[in-house]
Amino acid sequence: MADWDDMVDCEGLLCPLPVLRARKRLLSLAPGTVLCVRATDAMAEIDLPHFCAEAGHAYLGTQAEGNVTLHLIRRG
Repeated sequence: MADWDDMVDCEGLLCPLPVLRARKRLLSLAPGTVLCVRATDAMAEIDLPHFCAEAGHAYLGTQAEGNVTLHLIRRG
């Protein structure tokens, strides 16, 4: 079983697209839902926590999966 409820694939996309896609998907989710953002852009590790702090979401951390980083966000 996955540690998240929904996923958005941002592999190969550069900043700011992972944040923009995560924002759009989070808007459609219920509060408390966990979103997994699959990203290959190293800047996502900086941008996504900053976005979460500004937007009221909880950044739960990352998991490595090969050259992809899974970023977990709980919707606020």
